[in-house]
Amino acid sequence: MSELRHDTIQKRWVIIAAERGKRSTDFDRPKTIVSREAQCPFCPGNEALTPPEITALRPGGGPPDSPGWTVRVIPNRFPALGVETRDLARSAEGIYDRMNGVGAHEVIIEGPEHDGMMADYSVEKLTEVFKIYRSRLTELMRDPRLRYVLIFKNHGEAAGASLAHPHSQVIAMPVTPRTVAIELRSAREHYILKERCLICDIIRQERVSGSRMVYDDAGFVAFAPYASRFPFELFVAPRSHSSNFGAATDGDLENLGRCMKEIMTRLKRALHDPPFNFVIHTSPNANASPVRPGYWMTLDYDYHWHLEIIPRLTKLAGFEWGTGFYINPTSPESAAEYLRKVPVNGDRS
Repeated sequence: MSELRHDTIQKRWVIIAAERGKRSTDFDRPKTIVSREAQCPFCPGNEALTPPEITALRPGGGPPDSPGWTVRVIPNRFPALGVETRDLARSAEGIYDRMNGVGAHEVIIEGPEHDGMMADYSVEKLTEVFKIYRSRLTELMRDPRLRYVLIFKNHGEAAGASLAHPHSQVIAMPVTPRTVAIELRSAREHYILKERCLICDIIRQERVSGSRMVYDDAGFVAFAPYASRFPFELFVAPRSHSSNFGAATDGDLENLGRCMKEIMTRLKRALHDPPFNFVIHTSPNANASPVRPGYWMTLDYDYHWHLEIIPRLTKLAGFEWGTGFYINPTSPESAAEYLRKVPVNGDRS
């Protein structure tokens, strides 16, 4: 069973998941991406190699754990957190706090094609995947033990992927991650001071400036953040205020699909299919218990869900580790200009 331990100095929770240490790839140095020849467990026909599916889209029908699916959701075979644990069992060991590893860890297999890439998906396919994201977020948010649900994707070995087959992951946890908590506090402080959403204000300024904008259409924007941590980092958000990705309409997700189709194509062509991570930051579970008095009172007004994309072109070293600073060798203005010049239709010249 995993457990969460609280770092009293950095004020963050750490998941101690000893079960994941059984994976043969955890400490391997050689290339570990699993290929089709190694009998990829995510390929159609290999459903028996994965845990029983949670849900799947099968346009032609068929029983669970059989081929014919277009998107398939399964439990992670080596979960960081486990939904079967019933009690958080908060406790202390002297100055240290800990709790049981209550949560969920799921894998969303985005399609049957082993070599599929998000940049090559159609808008319809991207919309289909985003609808599955929404449904899993909504379902997991019904559990009052879970405070936060993170949806993320690792593409490429340098980004942490151990399987080449395109997939995303969902981890639901009983605490709000420190990075998200900082965003929530910043958003609330801005709202208390100005009675406006912080990210709405940022979007307005970026649209007026235009120097860091990469996409501005169909209800979504994508731009290189003013203080980008990494080369070609992108921030994607709906232009209309919304705190919860789970509340996105089908139309919203179709517009998000159009946005992601274009910017992922630009990144692939400009950077030659770089390894990347993306994460969706949405509002925490307002129905989690115990409820903190007043903690969620302005959440629908001050927070704005968004998606962050980070191409893995540089590595973190001692300076970044020791200070929390980032050294970015490419200005966000230069990165955005370069991406805007990349053709997304027809000839690449």
